Amino acid sequence: MRRLRNVKIVATLGPASSDYDTIRALFEAGADVFRLNMSHGTHDDIRARHAIIRRIESDTGRPIGILADLQGPKLRVGVFAAGAEDLVEGQPFRLDLDPASGDAGRVQLPHPEIFAALVPGAALLVNDGKIRLRVETCGADFADCTVTVGGTISNRKGVNVPDVVLPVAALSDKDRRDLDFACDLGVDWLALSFVQRAEDVTEARELARGRAAILSKIEKPAAVHAFAEILAVSDGIMVARGDLGVELPVQAVPPIQKRLVRGARAAAKPVIVATQMLESMIESPMPTRAEVSDVAAAIYEGADAVMLSAESAAGRFPIEAVRTMHNVAVSVERDPTYRDVIEASRSARRQTVADGIVAAGREIAETTDIKAICCFSQTGTTVGLVSREKPRVPILALTPLIQTARRLCLTWGTHCVLAPEQERFKGAVIAAVRAALAEGFAVETDHVLVIAGVPFNVTGSTNILRVAPCDERLIFRAEPQ
Repeated sequence: MRRLRNVKIVATLGPASSDYDTIRALFEAGADVFRLNMSHGTHDDIRARHAIIRRIESDTGRPIGILADLQGPKLRVGVFAAGAEDLVEGQPFRLDLDPASGDAGRVQLPHPEIFAALVPGAALLVNDGKIRLRVETCGADFADCTVTVGGTISNRKGVNVPDVVLPVAALSDKDRRDLDFACDLGVDWLALSFVQRAEDVTEARELARGRAAILSKIEKPAAVHAFAEILAVSDGIMVARGDLGVELPVQAVPPIQKRLVRGARAAAKPVIVATQMLESMIESPMPTRAEVSDVAAAIYEGADAVMLSAESAAGRFPIEAVRTMHNVAVSVERDPTYRDVIEASRSARRQTVADGIVAAGREIAETTDIKAICCFSQTGTTVGLVSREKPRVPILALTPLIQTARRLCLTWGTHCVLAPEQERFKGAVIAAVRAALAEGFAVETDHVLVIAGVPFNVTGSTNILRVAPCDERLIFRAEPQ
C-alpha cells in the first residue's frame, strides 16, 4: 500500500474507533500512525487497541507506527459545596490548601508546588482559560487573587499557570506506570506532556531505556523558551496547540508553530502539528473552510505529520476525518506553490559528511530521471536527513529492524520496507532495486539512487551514494561479484 502523499497522518483511537473494522478502515483511509491516549481508558483498553493495530499490520504487510501519549500532571481545583459558583470580574477570590469545600470566595488548590512558584502579578487560568485570575498576594499555602475574567467555576476544573516555571515533574506517578506499560507493550513513540525543560525529556528517556522514541509536546510557554535545549534531547516534537492557546495569547500560536516546525526540520527530527485541526468533524461530515486551511498551512510549513484527536477518537465521522485530511494533503502537495514554499524554507546548513551526501543525492535525483531515493538505515538517522531535504522523488527507507520501520512511519515522505541486513554495498544496491520494483516505485528500465553507510550497521556512517539501474543484470555486469 503506497501513499500518494508525503505528509503523515496521526489518528487518535478511542470509543469511536476501537474495533478491528474501524481501525483498519482508518488505516486504509490514510492513517500512518495511531495515537493511544493514556489519559483515557484502562491498560486493558490500550492493550486491546495495540493488538488490533499489530494484527492489521500483519494482515496488510505494512509497518504501522503507534504513539502512546502520556497524560502528564493535571493541576485542578478542589470541589465546591454547591458544585459550582459564579465569579464576577473584579471580585476577590482565594486559592488555598484547605480541603474544605469551596464557595464564592475561595476553593482548594491542592498543589503546594504552585504556591511555591507564584509571584504577585502572575496569572492563573481556570477551565481552559475561560476564567482568569491575577495573583495579588501569595504565600506557601495561599494565593489571594482578583478575578479579571469571570464565569462559572465548578468542581475539579483544570488550572494553567503560564507565567512561571513550575517545580513539577513532567512525569506523575501515573505517567511512570503508563510509560513502563506502554514500553513493555511495544509502542514506537512516547509523547511526553507538560515538558518545561530538557531535563524532563532526559528523565523519560532514562525510564524508557531505548524501548521507544521520545516525542516532546510543546504546550507550555516555558517549553517554547527552552525549545532549542528540548529539541536537542528529543527524537521528535509535537506542536500541541491546545494548551499553548490557553497559556499564550491565541495570536501568538501561529508564529510559534512556524518557528517550532522550522526548528525541528533543521534538526532532521519529525514534527507533528496537533489540536483542533478538523474539530467540527466531531459532529459534522464536512470540515469548515478555515480548518482545511489550517491543515494545509501545516503541510506548506513542512510538518512531518498532522494529527486528529477527538475527531477520530470520539467523533461521529472518524473515517471521513482521516479521508478529508488525506485529500487535503494530496491537493496541497500537487500545488506547484507547495514546492516553491518547501524549497525556499530548506535549511542550507551542511555540517557533516552525511549532510553533504543526502544533499547531493537530492540534487542528483531532482536533476536526472531518478525514480526513488533508497536509504539503508539501522536507526532511521539517514532517512531523517534525506527527509529533511524534502526531495521531489519518493524516499524508500530500507531497514532490517521492524522497530525502525515503525518509527519512520512518522517521518515525511518515507515508504518503509523491511530488508535483510547487508555486509556489502553491492548487496544493498541489489536489495534497493528489488524493493523499488516490488513496491511499484520503478520498472526495469528506470534508475534509483542508493544512499548507505559503509561499514554497514554503524550509526552515523552515511558516506556513499550510487545511481543504480533497476535491471539487476546491468548491476552485475558493471560490478561483478
